[in-house]
Amino acid sequence: MIEEHAIAGVPMRWVGPLRITGNVVNEELEVPLATYESPLWPSVGRGAKMSRLVPDGIIATLVDERMTRSVLVEAADAQTALTTARQIEARFVELQDVVRTCSRFANLVAVRHEITANLLFIRFEFTTGDASGHNMATLAADRLLSHLLDTTPGISYGSISANYCTDKKATAINGILGRGKNVVTELTVPREVVRDRLHTTAAKVAELNVRKNLVGTLLAGGIRSANAHYANMLQGFYLATGQDAANIVEGSQGITLAEDRDGDLYFSCTIPNLIVGSVGNGKDLPFVETNMTRLGCRVEREPGENARRLAVFAAATVLCGELSLMAAQTNPGELMRAHVHMERSTEKIGSQS
Repeated sequence: MIEEHAIAGVPMRWVGPLRITGNVVNEELEVPLATYESPLWPSVGRGAKMSRLVPDGIIATLVDERMTRSVLVEAADAQTALTTARQIEARFVELQDVVRTCSRFANLVAVRHEITANLLFIRFEFTTGDASGHNMATLAADRLLSHLLDTTPGISYGSISANYCTDKKATAINGILGRGKNVVTELTVPREVVRDRLHTTAAKVAELNVRKNLVGTLLAGGIRSANAHYANMLQGFYLATGQDAANIVEGSQGITLAEDRDGDLYFSCTIPNLIVGSVGNGKDLPFVETNMTRLGCRVEREPGENARRLAVFAAATVLCGELSLMAAQTNPGELMRAHVHMERSTEKIGSQS
């Protein structure tokens, strides 16, 4: 018998604490990770330890935030499509007023377009408060589309969703323009710590990053992405905090940069597509409520502040796991030994319970 509202249980642990500073938060805290990949917990934990061994810890900078929805209209011809696009640009303030009629928190911040033949793709970009903003952006886009169809001659309905957003797909446009929160994290690890705790050198990590993350990804045809495994950390964090896990697709786009700075290791992760929210569907589940409270995301703040906290926590978690993995892969056999030890131990415990 299938229970209609059954909950799928995924093992979860709190990892850290992570020391984070920057333009959103300045604090130490643990983060929850729900995953079946048990080696992820100690791996992120090792990166978190690195953050506590330097005064500023992980410096996290929120660069931008916006949720997008694209619509499609059909014009009589390409010239009409261009005329319509220019009219939309000139009517920006009017369109902002339309958005305000359907939400207290949605705010139109940009409109972009692309013309192919007689098809006009319009990408609306919004800020959405503490919500990740999928539904809010779609509702606003639907209202805007109706308004444009009613007030603009020569165009007709194409689709409320035109794939120029782009939602849950790895695309160049999201990597360039961003979708969700754009966060850059940085950590500089002293050479002694790199040697004694990560068992490697800054030069080895920097060289591996170029050969693996940059050249390897280029050869594989990666799209605006050069990293080892952002998706692993995002999956764990997203499931633990009630996020839409499908957004890992675009969230995993990002660039890892590693530099040898006189023996010290400068390590950075840039993630332009972190789609998280502290309110919305899935956030009222008891375990999510508990985790949000522990993360300090149930405190009354200005609209958007709790979602920004979540984005920064997610990005810092990514850096911890990315740093640990990259260090491990500079040493032959280390990665596999860790997986065998952790996952076989977990299987053994499970079989005895």
